[in-house]
Amino acid sequence: MRVLLKFELPCTPDAAWRAIRSPSVFRAVSAPFTTFTAVDPAGFPELWPAGEHRVVAKAFGALPIGEQAIVISFPERDDDVRIVIDSGRGLSGFLTAVTTWHHTMAVSPAAGGRTLYRDELRFTAGPLTLPLWAMYWSFWQWRGLRIRQLSRGWRDSA
Repeated sequence: MRVLLKFELPCTPDAAWRAIRSPSVFRAVSAPFTTFTAVDPAGFPELWPAGEHRVVAKAFGALPIGEQAIVISFPERDDDVRIVIDSGRGLSGFLTAVTTWHHTMAVSPAAGGRTLYRDELRFTAGPLTLPLWAMYWSFWQWRGLRIRQLSRGWRDSA
């Protein structure tokens, strides 16, 4: 199944690019419905590097959902589009119900110094795919609202 968001952000592509690579932004757009804690004792990095990052997920900060591997990559392109892909997987608990996960976020320049933001989730979960689609669709609408709200304060880094 597929969930897609596409809209403009009132910030520069550089600011949006930094934000979509930020674990703190990831956590801010997920809360309060889902909270994440880094498995690594050092905590979350400032920006996601490519590779695998393990997190523990909880619903509403209290109900354990399971452990998840966030597997980040940054495909190279020959245009102005910058992409983050998470091809992770659930490692325990309810998260293992999802059998394929492909989450792509892309930013590119838009008119007036703004940013075109695209966010696509493709996943499968066997017989749970349709009910989970409804849940993910709702959650992605929340993410979109929070991203639009937070983006007003995103600035280019020094």
